[in-house]
Amino acid sequence: MIAGPRIRIDDRKSFQRLKTTLHRRIVDAIDLSQAPVLAENELRDQLRALAAHVCSREPVNLPSEVRETMVREIMDEIYGYGPLEPLLADPAVTDVLVNGPDSVRVERNGLLEGTDVRFADEAHLLRLIHRLIGKAGRRIDERSPLIDAQLPDGSRVTAIIPPLAVRGPTLSVRRRPSSVLQLEELVQRGTLAEEMAHFLIAAVRGRLNILISGGSGSGKTTLLNALGRFIPQNQRIVTIEDAAELRLEQPDVVSLEAQSAAVTEGGAGRGELTLRDLLKNSLRLRPDRIILGDARGGEVLELLQAMNTGHDGSMSTLHANDTRDALDRIELLVAMSGAELPLPAAREYIASAVQILIHVARLASGERKVVRISELRGSAGGQYQIEDLFVYRMAGCDESGRILGTFYSTGTEPASLMRLAALGVEVPGELFVPRELNGGVQYAEKGNRS
Repeated sequence: MIAGPRIRIDDRKSFQRLKTTLHRRIVDAIDLSQAPVLAENELRDQLRALAAHVCSREPVNLPSEVRETMVREIMDEIYGYGPLEPLLADPAVTDVLVNGPDSVRVERNGLLEGTDVRFADEAHLLRLIHRLIGKAGRRIDERSPLIDAQLPDGSRVTAIIPPLAVRGPTLSVRRRPSSVLQLEELVQRGTLAEEMAHFLIAAVRGRLNILISGGSGSGKTTLLNALGRFIPQNQRIVTIEDAAELRLEQPDVVSLEAQSAAVTEGGAGRGELTLRDLLKNSLRLRPDRIILGDARGGEVLELLQAMNTGHDGSMSTLHANDTRDALDRIELLVAMSGAELPLPAAREYIASAVQILIHVARLASGERKVVRISELRGSAGGQYQIEDLFVYRMAGCDESGRILGTFYSTGTEPASLMRLAALGVEVPGELFVPRELNGGVQYAEKGNRS
C-alpha cells in the first residue's frame, strides 16, 4: 500500500477529484511563455510553490499533512506517473496493472496484490495514458486504441482504451529493473544451484546454442541477461528485441529494436520493421553471436538458420509451459514462417541447431526457479532425443507458503562435453554425479571472462 499520510480508501476518489480540480487551476495560472526560459529545477520550484499556494486557499482548507500529500501528488501529475508514482517508486514493485479508475493492482516480489490507489474518474486515467504514450512518441485514440510502447526510462507500457476496453481504460506498466541481476545473485536467491550455474557458464563460453523457455514473468530475460555476461569480450554480439531490455557489458554489442507500424504524435506514419526483418539484416553485420530477446513468430526460422550456419553460441527466449512444449512451439513458428518442411525434417533441423534447453518457472509463492536444464542430442525416427541434466523437484510448501523443493543432478553426462573440451572449456565431471544439489548461498565466479 502507499506510504505517507493515511487517507481512507472511501475518500480516495474525492481526494483525486479535488486534486484534478486544483491541477486545472494551476495549469490555468501558469504563464507558459516563461517556461522555455526557465531551467527545469526553477520551473519545478515555481510550480511547487504555486501548488502549495492553491492548496492553502479557501475554500479548500486542507489540513497541513493532507495538503503536503496533495502538493506532492499534483507535482506527480505534472512530471511523473500521477497516482501511480508512489507505486513505481517502490523497488519491490515490478508491474502496475490498472483495470479502470477504481482498480489498481501491483506485482510485488512475484505476487499480485491490491492497492488503495484510485483515479478521480475515467477522464483522469485517460489523461495519464495519453501523457505516458506521448512520452514514447506515440498516439492513442479511437483509431489506434491499443498501444504497446517503451518509455524513456525503459519501462514497458501497454494501454487499451474504449472501444476495445469495454470496462474502461486499461493500463499495464512493467518497470525496467534498475540493475541487472548477476548469476551469482540468482544462485544466492535460490533460482538455481551453483553446479547448474557452472555448467551454464561453460555452455555459454563453449558456444552452445541455448533456448530459455518459460511463462510470462518467469525470469527468462533476467537469466538471459545473466548468461550474456559470460560471452567472451572479443566477440561481436547482435541483440534483437521487441523492446530493448538486454544490457550486455561487452564492448562490441549492436542492439536492434523492432518497430511497429504506427502513427506518431505528430501525425506522421512510421513503417513496420519486424524481428524477422532485423534478424535477416543482422547477418550482414558480421555477428559472432545473435541473441533474440523473445521468439514469437517467423523470425524463429531465421534464428535456426543462423545457429546452423556459423553463429554458434546464439541464444533466445520462448514462451512455453515446459521443455517439450517449447520444441512443439518452435515447430509451429517454423510452419508459420512459410517454410514447407515435413515434420521429421523440421525436427531434425531444430535438433541440429539447439543444444541446451533451459526451462524457468514462477512458482505459486512468487519464487522463480530454473526447473530443468536439458540437452537436445538430435532426433531419431522423427523424435527428439532429450536428456535432462539438472531438475528441480517440488515437495509441497511450508507454513509461510514458500515452496519446498530440491535441485538434483540426474547423473547424465552431456554429449557436448567433448565439444567443450575441444574449445578449451573445462567442465568438472563431478557436476554430473547423480545427487541432491545444495541450493547454495555461496557462489564464486571461476575462470576469466576474456
